Amino acid sequence: MKLADLQVHEFTDLVASDAPAPGGGSVAALYGAIGAALTAMVAGLTQGRKKYAEYAEHAAEVQAKAAELQKRLMDVMDRDTDAFLVVSDAFAMPKETDEQKQARSAAIQEGLKGCTKTPLEMMELCDETITLAHSLLGRFNDTSASDLGVSFLSLSAGIQGAWLNVLINIGSIKDEAFVAEARAKGKALLAHALPMAEEGHLTVLAMVGA
Repeated sequence: MKLADLQVHEFTDLVASDAPAPGGGSVAALYGAIGAALTAMVAGLTQGRKKYAEYAEHAAEVQAKAAELQKRLMDVMDRDTDAFLVVSDAFAMPKETDEQKQARSAAIQEGLKGCTKTPLEMMELCDETITLAHSLLGRFNDTSASDLGVSFLSLSAGIQGAWLNVLINIGSIKDEAFVAEARAKGKALLAHALPMAEEGHLTVLAMVGA
């Protein structure tokens, strides 16, 4: 079952259930995908309008890139759940003998690394999408300002939600080099993306008369 193929109420009911997955990681990816979709929508609404003709070429590029990012975020949403299930299976491995314990521990550690890599990928995709949405500021159809604002908010939630999932996983990983690299990469992505998302949100607030 692919999460992306579920109807909205099916997805939310599954999240609300006691099923081991999907959880916060997949939801974070969905926030990112929604932000990408809204970015594509705003770019599309900017094209074909005489008032915004000078921005049409850029808007077309943004629309195409945002659509691709939307697909990639939907893909990583499913892969995040798959990664979590690998860890769940590892915890269910037998641990009666020393050999079994060692194999189980190694499988858990490898699974946790997988559960760290997918949210880091989400963060990269959200950062790329925030950069794309930010490039529309000052050159988009201002009747869709609120839509672009929701895009920034969704993407901000997505990247920060993914970061929480990175943190909870690296807290149990024993490979210090892997942990240090993941932490540094995540912090760098936040430092780059969040100021742009905040600027975009504040710009939209000003446009709609806040």
